[in-house]
Amino acid sequence: MQDTVTEPHAWDQKEMSFTEHLGELRNRLLIAIGTVGVIALVLFYPSQFIIKWMVNAYFHGITLHAFGPADVIFIEIKFSVIGGIIVGLPMLLYQLWMFVVPAVHPRTRRMVYAFIAPSFFLAGLGLAFAHFIVIPRVIAALVSITDAIATPTFGVSETLNFLLILLALFALIFQLPIVLIGLARLGIVSAAFLSKYRRHALFAMVIAAGIAAPDGNPLTMALLAFPMYVLYEVSIWIIIVLEKSWRRAEASA
Repeated sequence: MQDTVTEPHAWDQKEMSFTEHLGELRNRLLIAIGTVGVIALVLFYPSQFIIKWMVNAYFHGITLHAFGPADVIFIEIKFSVIGGIIVGLPMLLYQLWMFVVPAVHPRTRRMVYAFIAPSFFLAGLGLAFAHFIVIPRVIAALVSITDAIATPTFGVSETLNFLLILLALFALIFQLPIVLIGLARLGIVSAAFLSKYRRHALFAMVIAAGIAAPDGNPLTMALLAFPMYVLYEVSIWIIIVLEKSWRRAEASA
C-alpha cells in the first residue's frame, strides 16, 4: 500500500528551473505587496484619527508642527503602509514559507497554518509592549533632556516617523519565537544549539538594538534588546517541548 503521508507528491518532486524559481518569487512578492497595499488602503482614512490619538497619548499637550504642506499626508501614507505590513505579517510569513516549500517535507510544511494565529498574537503583544512600556518612557526621557537645554518644537513628520519605527520594530521583534520554532522544525537549529550560543545571541541582540534604535538612546536600546533576549529564552523552552513531540511523530510515522 502506498504511503501517502511520507511519500512526496508529484508537485514536490518537480525540479524547478532558475526561471521558474524567479517566476515563483515574483508571484509570491506580488501577493505580499498586494496584501500590504489593500490593508494600507483600508487604513488610510482612519489613519488621521489614529495619529491624532497617538499624539495625545504620547505627548500630553505638546503641539507638533508641520514644516511642509505635504508632511501630514506623507506621514498618513507611511502609517498606512507600516500598518499594512504589521497586520499582514501572517500572510507575508506564509508567502515566504510557501516559496521555501519545495524543499520541505509535506508534513513539515503544514506547520505554517499553526503559526498564523500566534503571529497575530505576538504582533499585538509587541505593539502593546511598545505602547504601554517603551514609548512613554522613551518620550519622557527625551523630552526631559530637551527641556534642560531648549524649548521643544517637534515636527510632525520626524516625531511620527520615530513612533512608527518603534511600533514596527516591536511588532517584528515579537515574531522571534515564530522564526526560531520554524527554523527548529526545519532542522536548521535546535534547543541545544540555541542554548549553547545564547551568549553570542545576547551580544548580537545588543548590537542589533544599538543599530535599530531610532534615537540612539541607551534606554531605547535596552528596551529593544531585553524583550528579544526574553523571547529567545522562551523559544528555547518551547522548542524543547516541541522536539519531543516531533520525535514521537517521526517514530510513529
